[in-house]
Amino acid sequence: MRHLSSLASRIFGVFAKTPFPSPLQSLINRAYVKGLGLDMGEFRPAKTYKSLNKLFTRALEHPRSLEGDIEDLISPCDAKVSAFGVIENNTALQIKKMPYSINSLLGDYILLKSKKGLEGGGFVNLYLSPKDYHRYHAPCRMKILEAHYIPGSLYPVNFTWLHKKAGLFCENERVVLVCENPFKVRFYLVFIGALNVGKMVFGFDERIQTNARQLKQQYYTYNNLWCERGDELGRFEMGSTIVILWEKDGFTCKVECEECVRFGQLLAKGKK
Repeated sequence: MRHLSSLASRIFGVFAKTPFPSPLQSLINRAYVKGLGLDMGEFRPAKTYKSLNKLFTRALEHPRSLEGDIEDLISPCDAKVSAFGVIENNTALQIKKMPYSINSLLGDYILLKSKKGLEGGGFVNLYLSPKDYHRYHAPCRMKILEAHYIPGSLYPVNFTWLHKKAGLFCENERVVLVCENPFKVRFYLVFIGALNVGKMVFGFDERIQTNARQLKQQYYTYNNLWCERGDELGRFEMGSTIVILWEKDGFTCKVECEECVRFGQLLAKGKK
């Protein structure tokens, strides 16, 4: 299944990146917008995008306002909350009654001591559907300490699959960013690949290549790599999921399950 899902995603990625003649591309774009019910109010008209991938990864025409205070987390993307809660016994939920192992999710290169530091902390899962804005941003002023690429399958990550396949997040391809805010609270941003996600792109490091036939985990470290609150980090080239994990007493979630959130909206209150 891993090979087939990766192959299907690469094939779809080629189609999505192909710029067809203008009349045909305009027709494809309009069909996509209408079929998924996209709200294009914050973006350029659909006909102006030269490929379906350009439409998927459309940029906002104007900056959004950012809610909360400097110590808080904003949503890094437009998404629906599939689950949130407390990390207990090395376990979080991908959706109600479907647990997964934090150790497995974070891969082999993050120290067990660091993983144990998440016990009693919190998590929130943000599902981006194909109709959502696909770019992701820094949820606070943060220092990126490490990035880990973990190869895997590309199962769909919609609510149907989250209900029927245990540990899905730990099987899919993913990129883990190890981060720290100015108040020394450590947290993790986990970007999870999915079917038809041709790529996850990270603007701060072009070495991170996903859905590229990688068989081994890759590990990168950074010196003094700071991002400001709301800075663009990269993009999914289709819908997927971002999981945020944090240490005990780091943040208090301010959203509900199945709530639709927007990039810039207050996600969790922090402590100075």
